Amino acid sequence: MNAFLILEDGTVYEGRHIGFQKEVISEIVFNTSMTGYQEVLTDPSYAGQAVVMTYPLIGNYGVNGEDMESAKAWPDGYVVRELSRNYSNFRAEGSIEDFLIENEIPGVCGIDTRALTKRLRDKGTMNGMITTQMPADMDEALSRIKAYTTGDVVSKVTCSEKRVVPPAEGTQGLPGYGKKVALLDLGEKRNITRCLTALGCEVTEWPAGTGAQDILGSSPDGIMLSNGPGDPKECTSIIEEIRKLYESDVPIFAICLGHQLMALAAGADTHKMKYGHRGGNHPVKDLISGKVYISSQNHGYVVDTDNLDENVAVPAFVNVNDGTNEGLRYVNRKIFTVQFHPEASPGPRDAGDLFDKFIGMMSED
Repeated sequence: MNAFLILEDGTVYEGRHIGFQKEVISEIVFNTSMTGYQEVLTDPSYAGQAVVMTYPLIGNYGVNGEDMESAKAWPDGYVVRELSRNYSNFRAEGSIEDFLIENEIPGVCGIDTRALTKRLRDKGTMNGMITTQMPADMDEALSRIKAYTTGDVVSKVTCSEKRVVPPAEGTQGLPGYGKKVALLDLGEKRNITRCLTALGCEVTEWPAGTGAQDILGSSPDGIMLSNGPGDPKECTSIIEEIRKLYESDVPIFAICLGHQLMALAAGADTHKMKYGHRGGNHPVKDLISGKVYISSQNHGYVVDTDNLDENVAVPAFVNVNDGTNEGLRYVNRKIFTVQFHPEASPGPRDAGDLFDKFIGMMSED
């Protein structure tokens, strides 16, 4: 069956239908990872978006339950050059085609994803429609495509109630053992909790709408603000609560959307990028040590540093490719935040020691 991707500028890409059969309008973004397609599909940060994979062959090692980053897949659509109908891996439990169908994700394969990515880089991220039927009225369809917004997606992806996750077995004696971390779930990838519990922490995951009073009332040793989807400025009520967390003396570590929300809570600003950073191959430089990490990233917004109050926070990391901010160190506060993903798996683990830094902050008198 033929399928079409129609961009808001009127460009049409024709390919073959994959996954669940339905029409969808979404924001079209691209990811440059060579592996980890299942982690991409189950990353809540992709809620409200359709993902284009730049690597030309997707699905060759299948999917399995162990590598899920959340309970389900989140993208609205999926676009690939070639979808492998056969898979081979000793851990595989099924095909990506069946996975897309089970999660009701429509997609397109067989199109020139290189040309599509170049267009998105040249013109910037655009909305698009995935459909198996060309619209009879293209002007009307383009009007609907242009009108699409992701909206309040954080409330869609956050947990419905708090959950306590105990330390991993065999972690007694580790520096993090006995530490209690309150994790504000803005669209958390499971590996954030896994990284913390592997260091001996007990993690309590709280819904995104939880008030600061409830979180602080649980007497955590540290607070984690997770990754998540959407425009950070849409999260006005969450920002107000994070401002209260900022004013506490509890150590805080924030990743991706959490990093952006903490910046907004502290009086900084954010803006939308032309096409964002999404992939497992982005170099970031630690401005203190000079060390360059290869990082995993997934974001379309960035913190402005031009007017950043140096008495509040200073840049800690910078993107080597385009000079955008990749992290902040807060002045006279036990707070540090990063735009990239130190918990990424599969993907680079260069920045995994940031979790050790967080443990160290919680251990300080």
